[in-house]
Amino acid sequence: MRRLVRILAGILGVLGLSIGLSACGNPSLAAQDVLQSDRKHQTMTWGVRADIRLFGLLDTKDNQIKGFEIDLAKAITKQILGPNGRARFVQVTSATRMPMLENGDVDAIMATVTKTPERAKMVAFSSTYFNAGQSLLVKKGSSIKNIRDLNAQHGTILGVVGANSVEKALAIAPHAKGLQLTDYAQAMTALKSGQGQALTTDNGILYGLSLQNPGYVVTGGTFVAEPYGIAMAKNQQPLKRAVDRALVTLRRDGEYQRLINKWFHTVKGFDYEEAARQ
Repeated sequence: MRRLVRILAGILGVLGLSIGLSACGNPSLAAQDVLQSDRKHQTMTWGVRADIRLFGLLDTKDNQIKGFEIDLAKAITKQILGPNGRARFVQVTSATRMPMLENGDVDAIMATVTKTPERAKMVAFSSTYFNAGQSLLVKKGSSIKNIRDLNAQHGTILGVVGANSVEKALAIAPHAKGLQLTDYAQAMTALKSGQGQALTTDNGILYGLSLQNPGYVVTGGTFVAEPYGIAMAKNQQPLKRAVDRALVTLRRDGEYQRLINKWFHTVKGFDYEEAARQ
C-alpha cells in the first residue's frame, strides 16, 4: 500500500512540475509588452465598431469599415510604428469590447468608449479624443423634447447592452422605463415599432443614426458628458504613453482637425468644434 502511495505521489509530482513548466513557458497575453510586439510585427490591432455611421460603419460595397475612429486609428498607428505600420481592425460591440481587450484579442479599443471612473478601474484610458454628450433620438414630431418629458410621461428609453446610457438616463428620469437591445440596429427597429419613445446614447452616434433614418431627430441637447477615450489594458503603460503622444502630435500638426472636419462638419446641428475641444 505504501509503495502504491509513493508511486501515486511521484506521478502527481511529475504532473505538477509539467503544469508549472507549461505555465512558465506560455506567459499570458496580459503579461506581454504589447507595444514591443506591435513594433516587432509592424501591426496594431484595434477593436472598432462596424455599426455606427460617422465613427465606424461597414461599407458592404468593398467590405471595409469606414469612419472617424477608423481614420484616427490609422493615423495613430503610423505615428507609433512609422510609415510602414499597419492598423488591423477587429469588430466589437458594446458588450464584447471589454472582454476582447481583457482576453488579448485586441491591443486597444477605439469604439465610442466613454471614460468613466468605473471603467478606469479596469482599463487604462488615453486622453480624450472626442467630447460627446448623451442625448435623445425621437421620431420627428414626437411629444418627447427632452429627458424631463420622458420622465413626466413615464416613457420607455431604449439603449444597447454594454453601454451605460440607459442607466444614466434613468438616474435623471426615474419614472421612465428602460429597454436595452443587442445593437443599434435592433434599438432603431424597436424605436420605429413603438417599443420605446426615445433612443439614448452619445449625440455623435445619434446624429449618425438620424442620417441613416430620415424622420428621426436628435433632441433635448446633451444631459450627460460622454468623453471618449482609447481603452488599453491596465498594465500596458508604454502603449498608453505612445498613444497619448501620438494624439498630441496629430492635434498639433492639424491631422486630427482634418479628420474631424471630414466626418462631422456637414452634420446638421452637431457642434463638431465642441466635440474636438480638449
